[in-house]
Amino acid sequence: MITAPEAARLAAAVDATDWNAVREELDAHGCAVTPQLLTPAQCRELAALYERAELFRSTVDMARHRFGSGQYRYFTHDLPDPVRALREAFYPHLLAVARDWAERLGRPAPWPDTLEAWLAMCHAAGQTKGAQILLRYEQGDWNALHRDVFGELLFPLQVVVGLDREGVDYTGGEFLLVEQRPRAQSRGTTTVLRQGHGLIFTTRDRPVRSTRGWSAGQTRHGVSTVHSGRRHALGLVFHDA
Repeated sequence: MITAPEAARLAAAVDATDWNAVREELDAHGCAVTPQLLTPAQCRELAALYERAELFRSTVDMARHRFGSGQYRYFTHDLPDPVRALREAFYPHLLAVARDWAERLGRPAPWPDTLEAWLAMCHAAGQTKGAQILLRYEQGDWNALHRDVFGELLFPLQVVVGLDREGVDYTGGEFLLVEQRPRAQSRGTTTVLRQGHGLIFTTRDRPVRSTRGWSAGQTRHGVSTVHSGRRHALGLVFHDA
């Protein structure tokens, strides 16, 4: 789907991200926006893949499962080239954050240096299903607050990439992150996903400084109601299901 030079450009775009700024945003808010990673043409191509059922292992109707309203599809392990390239490029950068967070929270850091080795660990533990998703929301659709935890082994960060133009292709549909702060009321953060830009966010929790040192700030994420149009997004998860 993309040439080797284009795949290299994607990896370079991820590498060129200001990762110090990203870490500061993650520490402050539990999420951080990246620069533009995908071109508008690449975004349209990825969104169009939703119609190709053979690329996906399953389709989830959110209303049927009371997850909200809308649909998403899980890719097979035979990922489209841009999805594979982005996932592999993100892993080493997110790994540094994951290990730092684990140290602060006094937790094990089981993640090896490569994504391939980490996924092999997931598969050995029985988590063999691909968890990369393509989401589609129509007018009136929304996604309930949740966590993408599919087994004992999980990676503490994930990425969602906007594929459509907010205000042009759709309105509403902001990304929601709600954090349950230790011994305090919850805090919500909303983010508009710009086309081709990524949003890095915590899968389950993150270290929050407290009077007793570091505590785990529990988080959930979702999507607000889409007011008009159609919204697609690509979800990159770094553990299998």
